[in-house]
Amino acid sequence: MDLLPHDHFLAQPRPDAQQTSAELAGVVDTTTLAAHDFDVDNRTGFMPPQPPPARLPVDWEPWELILDEAIHRRLQLAQKPNITQEEMDSSAAWRANASALPVLPTDSLHTSEVNLRRAHHVLTFIMHFYIHSIPLDQPVVIPRGVGIPLLQVSKQLNLPPVLTYSDNVLYNWDLITPSAEPTPGLFNLRSQTLFTGTNDEQEFYLASSRIEVRGVEALELMRETMDEAFVSDDIAIQRISGYLERLSVVIDELKGLLMHVKEGCNPIVFYDEIRPWFRGLDSDPAKRPWVFEGIEEAGIPYPTELSGPSAAQSSLIHVLDIFLGVVQYSHSSTITGHSADVPAKRAFLERMRAYMPRHHRNFLAHLAANPRPLRELVISRGDAKLEAAYNKAVGALKSFRDSHITIVALYIIGPSRRTANPEDGPLKGTGGTHLAKFLKEVRDGTQGAVLK
Repeated sequence: MDLLPHDHFLAQPRPDAQQTSAELAGVVDTTTLAAHDFDVDNRTGFMPPQPPPARLPVDWEPWELILDEAIHRRLQLAQKPNITQEEMDSSAAWRANASALPVLPTDSLHTSEVNLRRAHHVLTFIMHFYIHSIPLDQPVVIPRGVGIPLLQVSKQLNLPPVLTYSDNVLYNWDLITPSAEPTPGLFNLRSQTLFTGTNDEQEFYLASSRIEVRGVEALELMRETMDEAFVSDDIAIQRISGYLERLSVVIDELKGLLMHVKEGCNPIVFYDEIRPWFRGLDSDPAKRPWVFEGIEEAGIPYPTELSGPSAAQSSLIHVLDIFLGVVQYSHSSTITGHSADVPAKRAFLERMRAYMPRHHRNFLAHLAANPRPLRELVISRGDAKLEAAYNKAVGALKSFRDSHITIVALYIIGPSRRTANPEDGPLKGTGGTHLAKFLKEVRDGTQGAVLK
């Protein structure tokens, strides 16, 4: 398959794109994909070029209102230490209102990708508010007015019916100050929806949002590199070396944005008050099954993917792995310990692609099918400058992962030691992984891609 030409690598947005016939059949045929199928913008990358809508059309206002009520009530986690009776009563009253929601039809949502995304965002926030405010000694039964439309919307989007990185980051932002600039300023962003209403939670999401926006230059450098790979003469090799040198600088800047989260998000607040809202089925502290009320009569199969949001669901980081050819090194580890619904030895990073927007998955598949992989080009040329530039970019990605481990240690591993229970086994991420072991394996695998 030929690569996309120069002006098609970063596509203009296609907000209302529908599934291709191949995708509807369950098979992605990357040879027939048009550029706009990827939904990757040349200004904002994997984020939409305009702020996502802050409200659904009036027909689905009941969902928006119940979400508004949850936020207004400042619902508390059921596991909150010293939760008051008043707080428990408020949560119970809100859940009663959520349980009374009618099953609103979703068919007319299918005409708008933007509205489908907003519906998934709203319904998953409602579901996580509902589940994680239920006392841990009570069963989890998701009311049909929430669960059935969420399952239907998720089927249309080809996403799991659970909170994802795209719900928290990609489709959860607005501008603080309206701007005529084509690219949103990294520090002119704010979140639309928060569980806690804290700046700590907002800064946690925005750290990823800023990385996504800054990563657009990395995507452009990849496009320029692949254009030159077509020619592959001595001048092209010199240019590729320069692009890889610049890519290492950009990745270093992404690392800086990652570390900036420490400026606005307190680790204890994150661990105690924010992170528990993200939990999926395989991280439920009481190991309760999630029951979707009415799923059998609706004729909808029970979902097999119900992990929570994870940074591993960022398409940008996967793109860097694929482009630099480190996937076989960084993605080779298999993770066990998922729920029974997840194949025991399925590679975690590959599984997380199911949680990405479907057009972005298509983009990754297209990039992976590149007939002129960068790593093979570097090896075959035997050019010392090219090899050094490649190793520098891989080293920058490894350093980024070092910083990610630092953040995870600060925000999750360290705080977890205050309440650690040896019977719980190794600490897990919201996606269900054995966290420290997994991150170190991926980091070490990335280092293993350096050419000797």
